[in-house]
Amino acid sequence: MPSERLDPVTLQVMLGGLRAACEEMGAVLIRAAHSANIKERHDCSTALFDANGEMVMQAEHIPVHLGSMPESVAAVIDKPQRPGEAWMLNDPYRGGTHLPDITLISPIFVRGALSGFAASRAHHADVGGPTPGGMPAGSTRLEEEGLVIPPTPAGNHELEEVASQMRSPRQRLADLRAQRAANRVGELRLTELAERHGLDQLRAGMAETLAYAERRARAALTELPDGTYEAADLMEDDAGGEPLDVCLRVAATVDGDRLVLDFSGTDPQVEGNLNCPLSVTKSAAYFAVRALTDPDAPASAGAYRPIEVRAPQGCLLNAQPPAAVAAGNVETSSRVADLVISALAGARPVPAQGQGTMNNLTLANQAFTYYETIGGGQGGCPDANGPSAVHVAMSNTLNTPVEALEAEFPLRVLQLSLRRGSGGAGLHPGGDGIVRELEALEPMRYTLITERRRHPPRGRDGGADGAPGRNLLNGEPLPSKCEGELAPGDRLRIETPGGGGYGEAPG
Repeated sequence: MPSERLDPVTLQVMLGGLRAACEEMGAVLIRAAHSANIKERHDCSTALFDANGEMVMQAEHIPVHLGSMPESVAAVIDKPQRPGEAWMLNDPYRGGTHLPDITLISPIFVRGALSGFAASRAHHADVGGPTPGGMPAGSTRLEEEGLVIPPTPAGNHELEEVASQMRSPRQRLADLRAQRAANRVGELRLTELAERHGLDQLRAGMAETLAYAERRARAALTELPDGTYEAADLMEDDAGGEPLDVCLRVAATVDGDRLVLDFSGTDPQVEGNLNCPLSVTKSAAYFAVRALTDPDAPASAGAYRPIEVRAPQGCLLNAQPPAAVAAGNVETSSRVADLVISALAGARPVPAQGQGTMNNLTLANQAFTYYETIGGGQGGCPDANGPSAVHVAMSNTLNTPVEALEAEFPLRVLQLSLRRGSGGAGLHPGGDGIVRELEALEPMRYTLITERRRHPPRGRDGGADGAPGRNLLNGEPLPSKCEGELAPGDRLRIETPGGGGYGEAPG
């Protein structure tokens, strides 16, 4: 690491160059992808790493992808690195999140020296296995969720081989190639920075970016009062038909410029797929802390250095193989973020709870696979009403436009609207959820993985709870996690939760 810091002007120029490179990588991936989940919903992320595998900069994409992506780079960093070669993986126990999220990692060589890595992660519409989309409601083992890819070379032959084991292989291959193109852009831009500033200056800039983010994170933590703050929350493990609650617990200890998040007391990993690999738990925890402390600090791993995450092996938040994890990445991660925010409410003002779910929907038959998450209401804030009908927290994706959905898939959108009145009342009311009702035009299979159908998003400081979500098939209620068949004319309706209100309502 360089012994001298860069001057502030040079550092800001370097920060801007690294950030722009990551954003351009994301733009290339989105524009080159073929599947609606990437090109329309932007369910993908990009980042740059230094030669030691630390994340120097990320684009403002999907928090649950980015906080865990360093684990993916760590899984390949000790392997032989050669110019023009790349690696891919999706194994949640070796740096992945859940199986549909495939990560491509490309080493970057400048003047023959390994100078960093470009990485991209995208949620693919299918990943093989018995259930289309790789998001089964009732899986109990990882291999039931699709193709497990350990750290593997990502040459043309390997990409074609992987895609051939998935549904719609031509589309899968196109999306994988889009990721490779995004990584290539990252390599070009990092090389240009080295040519402009010199390789030594680039290395100094990357090291100082990490150090600067760390300094800002530590400064923000010192503004919180020392102490230990606790919170607990419940998740709905009802995929097997019997409604069960799973408890999550955290103790957040602020000690000067350090923060320890201890999830001891969380229930053991379950038979279903709410289980979370530790990398995903860390990702959600880092996001929540950054959002509450210094969200404008450089989006790099340096900001996470003052944070220690502890979770006992074998608990829901540090699941061990071969546990299923399809819902852990999407649903449990959302609740971990909520849990950390609730705990830190003892140290500073925080919003009421938002919808706390991604409302995952998969639809498929032999001809297509479609996956989406659906936004909802967010909690009222100490100084503002909660936003309505948005993706925030661990998702941060977009809604699939009605026109794109109906043009590409055998579906008719009967309703896409605000769920009026679903936000909790308060001095600052919670935001409203969404009503999404679809009609099947062909026979197809559906899978729903949702949360907060029995336990509503909680209000704060006297604010009312938000309305829990509802899933309905032809008007009949469905559990929070389920799958089944749709015949032509069947109507699937998802009503997403509203956010909790903040403060007592006037009058």
